[in-house]
Amino acid sequence: MTQRQGLLGQALGGQRRWIVLSTLMITGHQAGEVAVPFLIGVVIDQAVTGDAGDLALWLGVIGAVYLGLSYSYRYGERFGERASEQAAHELRLRVTRRVLDDRGGAETDRLPGALVSIATSDAARVGAVAVAVSSGVAAVVGLSFAAVLLLSISVPLGLLVLLGTPPLMGLTRLLGKPLEERSETEQEHGAQASGTAADLVAGLRVVKGLRAGPAAVTRYRERSRGALAATVRAARAEAAYQGVVLSLSGLFLAVIAVAGGILAVRGEITVGQLISSVGLAQFLVGPMSTFGWVGADLAQGRASARRVAAVLDMPAAVTGGDASPSVPVRGAIRIHGLADPPLRALDLEITPGELVGIVAADPAEAAALVRLLGRSCDPAGGVIELDGVALTELAPDGLRSAVLSTEHHTDLFGGTIRSAVSLSGRARPETVEAAVITAGADEVAGGLPDGLDAVLDDGARSLSGGQRQRIALARALAADPPVLVVHDPTTAVDAVTESRIAGRLREMRAGRTTILVTTSPALLAVTDRVIVLHDGAVRADGTHGDLVAGDSTYRETVLS
Repeated sequence: MTQRQGLLGQALGGQRRWIVLSTLMITGHQAGEVAVPFLIGVVIDQAVTGDAGDLALWLGVIGAVYLGLSYSYRYGERFGERASEQAAHELRLRVTRRVLDDRGGAETDRLPGALVSIATSDAARVGAVAVAVSSGVAAVVGLSFAAVLLLSISVPLGLLVLLGTPPLMGLTRLLGKPLEERSETEQEHGAQASGTAADLVAGLRVVKGLRAGPAAVTRYRERSRGALAATVRAARAEAAYQGVVLSLSGLFLAVIAVAGGILAVRGEITVGQLISSVGLAQFLVGPMSTFGWVGADLAQGRASARRVAAVLDMPAAVTGGDASPSVPVRGAIRIHGLADPPLRALDLEITPGELVGIVAADPAEAAALVRLLGRSCDPAGGVIELDGVALTELAPDGLRSAVLSTEHHTDLFGGTIRSAVSLSGRARPETVEAAVITAGADEVAGGLPDGLDAVLDDGARSLSGGQRQRIALARALAADPPVLVVHDPTTAVDAVTESRIAGRLREMRAGRTTILVTTSPALLAVTDRVIVLHDGAVRADGTHGDLVAGDSTYRETVLS
């Protein structure tokens, strides 16, 4: 069974204890609420007959019932909210684990903001069903108890409630269907708008630099209007649903009140029983209105559960492979017959400890190679080997402890520069220090009041692109993997700093395999050799100096 088929049940099943406790306590509250109007009728009849002892007794019973229903409601709601929050929290953890899974795939065709919306808003709506279930069950029990008491007062009144309630509940469920569909659409549009906003904020510098502000605003406005329209449609559906349910409930209660009045006029029930009947009819307003919001919450919860399940059910981006890299990792890389557009028939070998530059005139080829080397995806054809073992045979977690492949775009997280560089938490202090110096991040830290302990707020957006790149490169170097693949790590760094980084990088990575996918002449100048890609295959292989001197295409690509 897929997550989509049973996620709502799983989420509630994990909170069974608290839901049961909440249901029992709220049911006790409902029973007390039902008992109060009945007992008031008894007290009135006792007052009419003039029996002071019985009157005092029943007044004491009413006081005890009030005390019990008060505490029942307090603890019932507390248990229900606990179940709701814990169910939502566990769903958030499941979504987070799926998004962070080594094999990937959850982010396919989804913006980061959309995933955040699913992990927060949708998870909360699924959790809210726990409260809805407790309240719904309690409302049914309250109605049943009220019907029993009405039967004890008058069989016709009791039958009226017993026979009229099930059709009313069925109609309530039927009316909730359109709300469920519109709620799912609302959440989807809202998530897309959130994702667009997150992307625009993340790329604010680029947007301003390109003077693309009006276009970006227009794009967000279109998404936002779509989300607003979906939200308004869902709100209208919910308002109509609540209105119809309350109208039907009011009509039903009016029939009960009229029937009770007729019976009292005929003398078939006492004055106290009439008061009890009217009080019980008024009590029924609560459960009936409960059915309205419970139905709405169930509809929205089911819609959100489908969206959460869709993320959890996403197929992995890479499948198979559970072997571990050889120990120690030598770092030999062999690519044979690699065919994954735009790459085709790509063959190359990199020996252990070699510092190699890879130049691709087409940025798409470079990006594809970096992803394949890090096994973010598996190639459509051909094979990539690490020390003679195909990457597809290696478990992603084990592979990434041996091969660190960093894409051109990198994100920095909140915290200090030091914590950003030693993100894995396993780097030795001396390695972190060497990485900071090699990447030129010490100059970045030196310009801040607290140095390496300076806090990077909001993903380090206050830093320039070059400063961010240097910290990101230091982070990759501090991981100290046997094989390091970096893609254009210094495109935003000035030429002098870039040359300094290149020399230090060669020294720090001595004896370990390093692949620089770049067109930077400063970085390529310190490599052992350079492999040139063209049309998805190897076109040339040689030292940087030889290629500059003898290959006009290479010279134009690198030096232009």
